[in-house]
Parts: sequence; C-alpha cells; structure tokens
Amino acid sequence: YPYLEEHIAQKKAIYDRYKEGFKDLPVQMNPIMEGTEPNYWLSAMVIDPEFMCKQVRDDSHALYIKEPGKTCPTEILETLANYNAEGRPIWKPMHMQPVFQNNECIYMEENPVNEEIFNRGLCLPSDIKMTEEEQEKVISIVKRCFEE
Repeated sequence: YPYLEEHIAQKKAIYDRYKEGFKDLPVQMNPIMEGTEPNYWLSAMVIDPEFMCKQVRDDSHALYIKEPGKTCPTEILETLANYNAEGRPIWKPMHMQPVFQNNECIYMEENPVNEEIFNRGLCLPSDIKMTEEEQEKVISIVKRCFEE
C-alpha cells in the first residue's frame, strides 16, 4: 500500500473542509469516536431532525416537500447531481433491504438509530482527485439547500 498514508491524509483534508464549511448548519458530520483512528474513507453528514423537510423514499423513487430553512438528503443529492457532483445515500440498513425485510430483527425494535441515519444522512463527494474549489462548490450547494 505505497500511497495509503497519503490517501488517508487527502481524505482527512476533505473531511476537515466539509466539517468547517458546515459548522453553521444543522448537520452532524460522521463522528470520530475518542480513541479511534478513522481512515476518512467517506465524508457523511446527517441532518438534524428539526431541519428535515418531509421526504419519502423507497428502493427506486424519492419525493420531498421543500420547506424554507429545511432540506433532506433527496433534495441535496438531486441538487448535487444537477451540478454533476455525485453524492450517495448512506447505506441502507440490512433489515430495511428487500431481501431481509421479512426477517425478524429484534435489536432494532428498541434502538432504530441506523434507520434514522439512513433517513437523514448522505455521503458527500469525497474523491481524492476533487479540488478545493470543487469542494467549496459542494459546500455552497448544500448551504443553499437549507436557505431556499
């Protein structure tokens, strides 16, 4: 892995720019737990619940109702796509995927955290070939989604 450390440093710089760029928005970046050493492979954000507009998603369609000062992953991802920037939904929890949806999932009944992360979160563009200017454009696009 001759370039591993260099790539991790580049991914960390991308994460840090997003974290700084979104510090005034009602979002949380993927948390870094104390005592851990992340690889910063993805830069993900989760929108605070009270700043989510209404959204409905299934495996092939998504709809949302725009509200002033609010947004949702669907709106942000669609807006990014309009600027040829690729974001992604956060991975769908296994128990919500069609192949597993009829299987019992006991632990989720008490703590549906991963469903909340899926519903309110998205992965931001974070390729190491991305320039700082391109990342600033992504930050600007996300900020506008909260304003409009």
